[in-house]
Amino acid sequence: MEEELLRVEGITKRFGGVTALDDVSFSINKGESLTLVGQNGSGKSTMIKIISGVYTPDEGDIYIDGKHYGKMSPLQSIQAGIQVIYQDFSLFPNLTVAENIALNDLIISGAKTVNWNEVKDFAREGLRKINVDIPLAALVQDLSTADRQLIAISKAILADAKLIIMDEPTTALTQNEVKALFKVIHDLNQQGIATIFVSHKLTEVREIGERTIILRNGQKILDQDATELDIKTIEYQMTGRHIDRSSIQYSEPKEDEVIFEVKDFNLSHGFFDVSFKLYKNEVLGITGLLGSGRTELALSLFGQKPADSGTIILEGKEIKINSIFDATSNGIGFVPEDRLKEGLFLPQTINNNIAAKIIDSLKNKLGFLDQKKKMDLAGEWIERLDVKTPHGELPASSLSGGNQQRLVLAKWLAFNPKVLILNGPTVGVDVGSKAAIHDLIRNLAKEGMGIILMSDDIPELMHTCNRILLMHRGRIVEEFDRESTNEDDLNTKLIADDRDENQKRQVE
Repeated sequence: MEEELLRVEGITKRFGGVTALDDVSFSINKGESLTLVGQNGSGKSTMIKIISGVYTPDEGDIYIDGKHYGKMSPLQSIQAGIQVIYQDFSLFPNLTVAENIALNDLIISGAKTVNWNEVKDFAREGLRKINVDIPLAALVQDLSTADRQLIAISKAILADAKLIIMDEPTTALTQNEVKALFKVIHDLNQQGIATIFVSHKLTEVREIGERTIILRNGQKILDQDATELDIKTIEYQMTGRHIDRSSIQYSEPKEDEVIFEVKDFNLSHGFFDVSFKLYKNEVLGITGLLGSGRTELALSLFGQKPADSGTIILEGKEIKINSIFDATSNGIGFVPEDRLKEGLFLPQTINNNIAAKIIDSLKNKLGFLDQKKKMDLAGEWIERLDVKTPHGELPASSLSGGNQQRLVLAKWLAFNPKVLILNGPTVGVDVGSKAAIHDLIRNLAKEGMGIILMSDDIPELMHTCNRILLMHRGRIVEEFDRESTNEDDLNTKLIADDRDENQKRQVE
């Protein structure tokens, strides 16, 4: 017989005049795998923070193991067995991998001294549970986004949890790492530990969840057995509209006009002998799994990690990119994968973020910032990119994830780059916002901008790009024309490279 673990009844939460959650009720049983989906701003994050005690609901009740909580603190939530893996990972960047994983256990134990061998053994066991190998002595600040994600997952799994909530846990994971994580989730469910899996990747939602709850505009729209749902139904229930991709109008590259060319590009421990051309009006996709070199290539093209050798030609003229200043001076823009840490000034206003790259052009004759000019410019981009906000003087941190991504794009589009490099432009973005961003990318290319899109999201590449380059172990190994390939073929090739690499490691 199924035994209820958590029940929320009539949860309502308001922030000023905005209702984030409106009379939401649901339950989850012990050992059950629940998926929670919805567009950015639908109320998912607010619900997670209410369950974990970060927010107190204005109305409603919470029951955990039959115990009633009108108000619940984060400590009470943890003591009740709730563990949350947030998108920012909640790790200490200046501590080692082992210290981060074992920290909670050390605090709970109350030991006055630390047995470092036990700390390492404890951390090693956590990593073993999800089948990954990360140096225990490495500082978290020196690790990739994917490794930090895995550390956060290991830390949560090792806690004495009855319910683990995972907020976008697969954002930066490879196919094999996702499979390993799903096995861990299934094993946890078999042990009676419940999981709430929050993701914008709808194929994963269907694969991992026994039951799916969909929120829209703060209300529960659907609560149903996941096996009865298909992706189109989920999309419709999330957005309230059918997303039609059958009539996508792609840009048409001018193959007689090369806007950007890279020749024999090399970066030690990054990529080797990379050469390609980008045509005017083209969206060029570059894909590959983690470790393929695609992220390092993006950072080199923007001057953040200057290449050791190679040539870059922009509009027929050879240029040198040894710094970010060199890149922007030559009209190259860059939208980073981590919008929170690298893309935005979160405490600053939305208006200030949009104006950040072109602040000098907004000065008046006396050299002071023309506030009206700034407000007009920001207002234009807020409207053009449909950034949902009451006004531009709110901090960037007040926006949902999808709107923050639109804000990053607005900042760079206001700069009017000749070439725009997009590194995972829709990571953590809901299906509705993703479709809108894809429309924007195609339209920018139609207007003459050259766009390089780095992504391992195969549907995203197929919905936006004219050509797609596949990277493996630092090299471009194959080129695909979108019109002569399909999602299945491209995904098979991507996974094959990953599988072949793992088989080679096992032999070695």
